[in-house]
Amino acid sequence: MTTAATPDTSSPEPTSSGPNPSGPGSSQPVLSGAIAVEIPGDAVAADQVPADPVPAESACVPSAPGAPASPTTPGGPAVLAATGRGRAGRRAALDWRIRFGALSLIWGFSFLLIKVGTEGYAPFQVTLGRLVFGTAVLAVAMAVKRERLPRGGRTWGHLAVAALLLNALPFSLFAYAELSIPSTLAGICNATSPLWGMALSMVALSEDRPTRRRVAGLGLGFLGVLTVLGAWQGFHGLDATGTAMALLASLSYPVGWIYVRRTLAGSDHSHLSMTGAQLLIATVQLALVTPLFTSAPSHFPLVPLLATAALGALGTGFAVLVQYGLVAEVGPTTAQMVTYFIPVIATAAGVAVLGESLTWSTPVGAVIVLAGAALTQTRARR
Repeated sequence: MTTAATPDTSSPEPTSSGPNPSGPGSSQPVLSGAIAVEIPGDAVAADQVPADPVPAESACVPSAPGAPASPTTPGGPAVLAATGRGRAGRRAALDWRIRFGALSLIWGFSFLLIKVGTEGYAPFQVTLGRLVFGTAVLAVAMAVKRERLPRGGRTWGHLAVAALLLNALPFSLFAYAELSIPSTLAGICNATSPLWGMALSMVALSEDRPTRRRVAGLGLGFLGVLTVLGAWQGFHGLDATGTAMALLASLSYPVGWIYVRRTLAGSDHSHLSMTGAQLLIATVQLALVTPLFTSAPSHFPLVPLLATAALGALGTGFAVLVQYGLVAEVGPTTAQMVTYFIPVIATAAGVAVLGESLTWSTPVGAVIVLAGAALTQTRARR
């Protein structure tokens, strides 16, 4: 297996800070997902660690000690950033701004696609289909680049845990959540991943030292969550189970990233190889679980099937490749800004396409959540 070259660092990385799928990435993107999860703290320099995307679903490593980690998005594996291996490649034919916009739309629409998919198939079936199509896209990419799957039982064991925490579990939770909550709420819940990541990193990552600004961002972010949920109304009209599932899915991303950071950092396998293996394992996990909880569909509704195929091929496969290219070309700080657009697009898509209702507290709370997430990812002044 060849070790990919790291991105060119001749041009300085932008210093603007930003926050990680769900649909249903972190300090590194997770398969996405996905969305996005960010884990603040010290890590390998970002110019040495190309990040991989998640959905709700991916994540990037901070660019310097104490620098913000890039968010996870609906559907990209966090393994990528941790391994520090990737292929910079030649400059793409399409301008990076066009690809950035396309990535925002793909991950923003992931929650709508989940909702449409579950209208015709069971949640586990939607998740399995998503993973099958996503894995197929990466398999083609690996064949074109002549990449091989990683070797070693220890590596595959860690990848199995990563696949569960970053793909199988959050993807399934988002699918079940959207049986009872609107896609707009699921998209906003996904945006809480950086907040969970900040809280967990203070406990699990001893090298991470919280600043007053980050702690303030954490508090502000969760205030935004309460605003979205209408806490002052006693959460009236809110499906508690569905909302809890969406929030748990968002929590799963940073838990998975912390695990990856502790176990797979420094791997000499390529970015594409690790991501492909992670998605393959997640697909096998769902293939084993799905028959136990669902029966084979008696018919195959076309629109939900197409939605599931698009969710996997675009949101979990193609988007991962696009995001990695962005990180290699413009750096993680700029690429991670896609995180801010995901809940906005998810909300707009849910209202405009699905006709979901929208009260004032949803967009206001979403802005507060994103502001808090941004604060948790700011750099400490030196």
